[in-house]
Amino acid sequence: MLHQIKKPFLMYWQALLLALLTSSVSYHAIADEHDTLSYEDLFHLEFSANPIILNDQKTVLYERHSMNIMADNKRINLWTVQLDGSAHLPFISDEYNHYSAVLSNSASKIAYISTRSGTPQIYVHDFASNTTIKVTNVQSSPSNISFSPDDKHIAFTMFTPTNAKPKFSLGFKPKGATWAEDAHYIDNTLFQRDGSGMKAPGNTHLYVVPTIGGTPRQVTQGQYDFASKVIWAADGKSVLMSANIRDDREFDIFNTDILKVDLSDGTYTALTNNTGPENIAALSPDGQYLAFTGFDDNGKSNQLEQLFIMNLTDNGTRALTPTLDRAVDDVQWAADSESLYISYDDRGEKLVANVSLSRELNVLSRALGGQSIGRPYTSGDFAVTSAGEVVLTHSTGISPADLAVLSGDKLTTLTDLNSDVLGHKTLNAPELITMKSSVDERELMAWVVKPPQFDPKKQYPLILEIHGGPHTAYGPEFSTEVQMFAAAGYVVVYGNPRGSTSQGAEFANLIDKNYPSQDYNDLMDMVDAVIDEGYIDTDNLFVTGGSGGGVLTAWIIGNTDRFTAAVVAKPVINWISMIGTSDIYTFMTKYWFTDLPWNDIDQYWQRSPLRLVGNVTTPTMVLTGELDVRTPMAESEQYYGALRLQKVESAMVRIQGAYHGIAVKPSNLARKIGHIITWFDKYKTVDSDKEAK
Repeated sequence: MLHQIKKPFLMYWQALLLALLTSSVSYHAIADEHDTLSYEDLFHLEFSANPIILNDQKTVLYERHSMNIMADNKRINLWTVQLDGSAHLPFISDEYNHYSAVLSNSASKIAYISTRSGTPQIYVHDFASNTTIKVTNVQSSPSNISFSPDDKHIAFTMFTPTNAKPKFSLGFKPKGATWAEDAHYIDNTLFQRDGSGMKAPGNTHLYVVPTIGGTPRQVTQGQYDFASKVIWAADGKSVLMSANIRDDREFDIFNTDILKVDLSDGTYTALTNNTGPENIAALSPDGQYLAFTGFDDNGKSNQLEQLFIMNLTDNGTRALTPTLDRAVDDVQWAADSESLYISYDDRGEKLVANVSLSRELNVLSRALGGQSIGRPYTSGDFAVTSAGEVVLTHSTGISPADLAVLSGDKLTTLTDLNSDVLGHKTLNAPELITMKSSVDERELMAWVVKPPQFDPKKQYPLILEIHGGPHTAYGPEFSTEVQMFAAAGYVVVYGNPRGSTSQGAEFANLIDKNYPSQDYNDLMDMVDAVIDEGYIDTDNLFVTGGSGGGVLTAWIIGNTDRFTAAVVAKPVINWISMIGTSDIYTFMTKYWFTDLPWNDIDQYWQRSPLRLVGNVTTPTMVLTGELDVRTPMAESEQYYGALRLQKVESAMVRIQGAYHGIAVKPSNLARKIGHIITWFDKYKTVDSDKEAK
């Protein structure tokens, strides 16, 4: 655990990280630095995830996520806690990662993935004998583990490389000679993947292994990816999965079908054949129905996953949420097979609800959250006891997710993972504000986080922070970035402009084939709404955002000079150059535009922030992960070059070892935050005598 790190090293690490904030004095005197969130604190935060109800229906096993300051990564251990909050104890807690636990059908065993042997492998723990065995010794990381009905076998999926011979090779290399490695021959369309880089030849396939350990048997073969959740059929002779078995699957990327895979020979039968995805979810306890999510592809940039059930007797399907204008997420059956529990985002919050087979929907809680850590995206996991008590990950907005249990209308917190770090800190919870869009009078939602020791009689600098996606949603969640901005003396506003999810398909698709556009106006309306409160210094307005938020930040400073400085993080600057260099270019050309760029270049250029760079006068930092292939580094490089050609005060920050998800390494999250604050502090004008209007 992090508290076991030797004190001298922590003092060195703290000094190193705090050096990022030495560029300027604070705007207003705020609380002592020991009372506010610090960079060192980022390495000590923890959150809960993936609760599982054990056989006694009184014990919850869950993933406890923490940060490993020595390895600069996330550590996942397994802990248990009773539903009354007692006996909070480690199940497996050490320096390794243990995750993706699955309870066996008899509830007598639990399987999970662990790195204790150096690479991710499947382990099984037997509760009766209190013994644990290593089940696999595979070369790639297993996932989607699932027990057979009799608990004697485990199915899982795993990437399986193809041993393809090079198309051309020099055959006269002298023994002992040192040459460059062979050229990489690529003939697949989606040849790279953010988070892992160049995609190795091969596919993800289904495997089966005895629960007591042994040699895994590869079930599926060929060129398709069988990478979904695995559900065993009742007879134990086949499994149900989702896969895209279309010949044009790299272009028709959504079109997965539900397959019944024969375990004896790997042959499969498609049970669905719709135009969009069918993503397998859960089998009813009585074995009669298969729940899955999906939609009929309408070509819009945002489409809502709805809940369906299939009668496995005749494969007949029907929708259970045809009138729910929200995307269904996690799906779990009730013990009596008469209803299902689902989660979905609504107005910036993640809900748990119950839906019956007769389509009656009952919202149980809006309290899920606290797992996004870096930025305030909606998040959350849940599990349900046989009596209908809901165990969920919960956050108040000033701390990452703890476990809580909902019994009737009573919500009781079960864990306390962060009071040792945050209990003596001053953090302000996000405050909801609403306003009307100046474009069409639609209601907009935003949240404001104020600095510690906020004084409404004073004026403060403001940071507008913009989410990515753009089809995602922010909410009243805990966010290290937002809280660190506030600790540095800034009022932070973030919200959900048109295009955001959680407010229905129509609201999200207001930017369909039209992004960026009036979402710019919505964001300005949010800024103006906070300014109207009277405590904002309008000479000190700042703006930043990442990914889709980086696109909008660059779009904003190309349309207005009202911001004092900007940080454009991991953006797309030129939609023309992005096509063919990003790992999602086949998706972008199909769902975000109406034609290919060489057939209709105007729509790509008209929506590119690079087109507006001639208008930019705002001092601008561009910040991107060095390995990013979602919004490739070349996008940032050309924007930085354009800013320099325009003589705009600018800088470029290249986060080393980072793909699109910069926050994967806690040190890189700290560096990102530190560079943003340092840049804004550089241009902030200090006037401590200003009072609120």
